[in-house]
Amino acid sequence: MIAQLRQRLQALQGATKIGNGSGVLPFGIAAIDTMLGGGLMRGALHEIAAPAEAHSAAATGFVLGLSGLAALGTPSSRLFWIAEEMARIESGGPHGAGLDAFGLAPERLVTVNVTHRRDLLWGMEEALHCRAVGVVIGEMRAGKIDEIAVRRLSLAAGESGALALLLRAAPPADSSTAATRWIVGAAPSFVIPGREPTGPREARPDDRLRERTRNPETDSEIASGFRVQRFAPSRNDEEIRPRFAAHLVRNRRGPVGSWILEWSDSDERFILATHAQPVAAPALDRPHRQVA
Repeated sequence: MIAQLRQRLQALQGATKIGNGSGVLPFGIAAIDTMLGGGLMRGALHEIAAPAEAHSAAATGFVLGLSGLAALGTPSSRLFWIAEEMARIESGGPHGAGLDAFGLAPERLVTVNVTHRRDLLWGMEEALHCRAVGVVIGEMRAGKIDEIAVRRLSLAAGESGALALLLRAAPPADSSTAATRWIVGAAPSFVIPGREPTGPREARPDDRLRERTRNPETDSEIASGFRVQRFAPSRNDEEIRPRFAAHLVRNRRGPVGSWILEWSDSDERFILATHAQPVAAPALDRPHRQVA
């Protein structure tokens, strides 16, 4: 029995090539890839959550960025996006131009809406069993999920080698078998000024969308495929690069950390916007010590 279990574990590890590092998706950022053992583990489940409702677009943009990196090696594979109906009602649906900004071909996307969470988890597992699928995204609202179902997702991803991403609207408090867990929020966008306008600025078709989706709490713009969070085009031809406050809070391979990441359209990957922020342990309460 023990020998059979060992063979089963070796088979699962072989599907994702954990040992030699070839089953990883590198960020291309040494500070992150080193902590992840070479990159984000392929053939595994990863959880990405927003710190608050206002940051849901940032978490979605981070998920799309990871999906875009995965699509670079497998341009013909399909991307499945399965969402709870309430999540789709609250956040909207993906937009082709936004997907293209993250290097994702809209024609490769398959979207599915479900009513119940059990259908979401079942749909993700079934999609992971398909060899033509490279990335499976499951979008859910706040709340706990069944541990057995999450375990089944991890096993299904390990057998297929696909990337399974669970997008959550709030930081989870439940246990999970996911390889990593991220809390991703919006960071102030990097604006490259354009030329000064020479006359009155003409209205653009997307102005109404920008005004409707302006979020003064985060004051940042995230091209998540369906939402823009800042409306301040004061100059012509200005370029706004979205930034993400990414916190790796759980890592099966060891260390955790925090970074400010920026999405580069030209390179179609994340770049490090600032130096890595170390995660310090909370200070211990030492009332017996005297202050000098």
